[in-house]
Amino acid sequence: MAAPKRGRSASAQSKPGRSLALILIAIVALTGGMFLSGNKTPRLGIDLAGGTSITLKAKADQGSAVNKANMDTAVDIMNRRVNGLGVSEAEVQTQGTDNIIVNIPKGTNSKEAQQQVGTTAKLYFRPVLASEPSGGAAQSPSPSATPGGSSSPQPSTSPSASSSPKEKASSSSTASPTASATSQGRAVTDALKADSTPTPSTSASGSTKPSSTPSATPSASSSAGTAAAKLQAQYAALDCSKPAERAKVGGASKPGEPTVACGQIRKVWYKYVLGPAAVDGTEVKKAQAVFDTQGASGWQVQMTFSNTGAKKFADITGQLAKNQSPQNEFGIVLDGEVVSSPYVQGAITGGQAEISGSFTQQDAQSLANMLSYGALPLSFQEQSVTTVTAALGGEQLHAGLLAGAIGLALVVIYLVAYYRGLSVVAMASLLVSAILTYVIMSLLGPAIGFALNLPAVCGAIVAIGITADSFIVYFERIRDEIREGRSLRPAVERAWPRARRTILVSDFVSFLAAAVLFIVTVGKVQGFAFTLGLTTLLDVVVVFLFTKPLMTLLARRKFFANGHKWSGLDPKSLGAKPPLRRTRRPAGPATGSVDPKEA
Repeated sequence: MAAPKRGRSASAQSKPGRSLALILIAIVALTGGMFLSGNKTPRLGIDLAGGTSITLKAKADQGSAVNKANMDTAVDIMNRRVNGLGVSEAEVQTQGTDNIIVNIPKGTNSKEAQQQVGTTAKLYFRPVLASEPSGGAAQSPSPSATPGGSSSPQPSTSPSASSSPKEKASSSSTASPTASATSQGRAVTDALKADSTPTPSTSASGSTKPSSTPSATPSASSSAGTAAAKLQAQYAALDCSKPAERAKVGGASKPGEPTVACGQIRKVWYKYVLGPAAVDGTEVKKAQAVFDTQGASGWQVQMTFSNTGAKKFADITGQLAKNQSPQNEFGIVLDGEVVSSPYVQGAITGGQAEISGSFTQQDAQSLANMLSYGALPLSFQEQSVTTVTAALGGEQLHAGLLAGAIGLALVVIYLVAYYRGLSVVAMASLLVSAILTYVIMSLLGPAIGFALNLPAVCGAIVAIGITADSFIVYFERIRDEIREGRSLRPAVERAWPRARRTILVSDFVSFLAAAVLFIVTVGKVQGFAFTLGLTTLLDVVVVFLFTKPLMTLLARRKFFANGHKWSGLDPKSLGAKPPLRRTRRPAGPATGSVDPKEA
């Protein structure tokens, strides 16, 4: 049984080229991906690349007060919006009792992050009572609220709701752009009379079923008439093509009251009269951006409602399907702006819906991001936006890189002086580890938002010692085997199992410390922990797939196998013992034999 085992071991030892080829292929593939993605350098943090510092002032919202709990919740939501995995170097922190400071590093998504960070992201589904084009061509929409989408259930759900510019134009043809103020007022008044104006607190289903309560008092009727007249005048005077007028409508209304709002479809602004909110955005359990590969809808935002939200959505769409255009539409209102106003052909059941239309990938991902992480508990006003320079960070980076270069030079000098020829293996392994670290950091920038800051640079410098320590452990194990009198090739293979255990335990402890540090800290310290953990994992990969196979190949070369004095493996300089040889013992009497003397 021993012979086959030796055969398998010899076969495995004779093919170290496979491991070297594998790591070479990995380096080529990762480097190619880096060049193809266009990210040839790691993304830098705000202390190295500069960026933007935003000061936001909290304002008390309806039913929400400016207190520590709400401020902490807002910070957490903003962090998740702009930080992704928490390593993109964006910092969100409170200042005083009602201010939040957001530091966003310069990068490809920095503008989107600036737009998302203070967006309240309050979403409501409101029935459309009246709509018509307003003003001329619209300005470019913001990525966080691009109108012109549509909403429909999942493909397996029927009936459907859809919207397109053509359908939208036809559905709003009942309200001519040239209509007089009198006809506009009559349309709005009739719509308000037909609407029951339910509130979320009084209508569980969120339907727009007209009320038939006979106990309405004259004062209540007078108040409703005054509100309708005020809304009518506001709707008639509204010009949604003007940003100043758009800022005045939508956002200040209560969910349980009718309101006017603006929305954009194919660069044309529309104005709306909307009924009370039938479904709250908090009923959206999940939202994600997907690309429609089977149709022509392009990028969509798929939503999944909670059980309560699914029932409300089915009820309101069922009621709207009975009405004529445009009152068979519902407006999807995000922060007071209509992002979509699809018409309904029947009740949408199943608790799933899609917002689609003229979304770009960035628009869809931005909307899904805000819906997924939820609405901010407070409203925020932008107080100041300051550009941060990288002058100080550049000086610190220069000093840090200089310190790293000095440390690396000292390590190389020590390896050459003490290990001589083996230092070639160590330096080649360090070079491979450095290439992998650089390429992966460059790829992680656009992938997960990783940003290289000063603490992360420190983590990479510390990793030089961790990687060098693994080589030293293996080299010393090989030398121990040579001191015992073994030749180099057996010494390389016998030393590996013991060195492997030591290396794995050491790297596990380092990785565990980095993981704990990453979990319990925030901000820049996470950059240090992330880099330390990444380089620790790469150390294992390099030692197993490069250092050990390379050492196996070099053990077959005469320079190392014969123990040249500059190889670092000279038996004489290591104080090797002479080879152990067994002495033969005289054979004893055979079992069952008889002593001649006794005979």
